[in-house]
Amino acid sequence: MRATMTLSLPRQPSSVSRARHVLTTLLSLTDAGEEPRGHLAVLISEACANAVTHGDGDGPVDVTIVIDDHECLIEVGNRGSTPDGAGLTAELPGPLTVGGRGLPLIAALADTATFLDEQPDQVRLRITVGLTPRGL
Repeated sequence: MRATMTLSLPRQPSSVSRARHVLTTLLSLTDAGEEPRGHLAVLISEACANAVTHGDGDGPVDVTIVIDDHECLIEVGNRGSTPDGAGLTAELPGPLTVGGRGLPLIAALADTATFLDEQPDQVRLRITVGLTPRGL
């Protein structure tokens, strides 16, 4: 099975839960295991929350979800620029503050996560997670 969904959501906090809801609905149509489903819910929430919080202007949060039999790809984009020094590593920033945990969490849970440099004044984060069939 292959499912693809593209969303253009307003840059507001409620868009985080909307994107997560669409993803979980699409995943319910698959044989994806519980662990990847949970990871993907956290990943899309963190990526969208970052886009809402750090995006420039009133531009939308663009979300693309592609699911096939073996992998889920999520792309989240917004107007702005890639954060300076934004590395996608699993190391938490020091000292720990209220913010700054999103990118390390994404790096820890995703199979791959990278910022794409496709257009000026646009930030796009691509995340992939392998899907394990239920019961395996």
